[in-house]
Amino acid sequence: MKNHKAIRINILGTTYELSVQDRQTNSKLEDAHGICEIYSKKIVIDDIKETPDTYENLEEFRKKVIRHEIIHAFLAESGLRTNSDWAENEEMIDWFAIQFPKLLKIYEQLELL
Repeated sequence: MKNHKAIRINILGTTYELSVQDRQTNSKLEDAHGICEIYSKKIVIDDIKETPDTYENLEEFRKKVIRHEIIHAFLAESGLRTNSDWAENEEMIDWFAIQFPKLLKIYEQLELL
């Protein structure tokens, strides 16, 4: 998300609002780079500022965070987030968020979509 305008996305038939906010505006970002509010249907991504301590490729990190929160939303809308331990496992969510672009590339290459 290059601009900070909130956008609407469709998660399994449910509309979620995806926005970028900073930690001063949203205290829930104090200990997280992103949050998925399953009851208000909002995904909020931290507006991370570049500093000497941030990742060198901050844009790629932001994309991973967005994918991570979208996966949380998909699991919630599937009824899995509140009914299974693995669907809340941050390690598992990160695996999907990191590996999905690689899976997509192979699926496209093999014309499986």
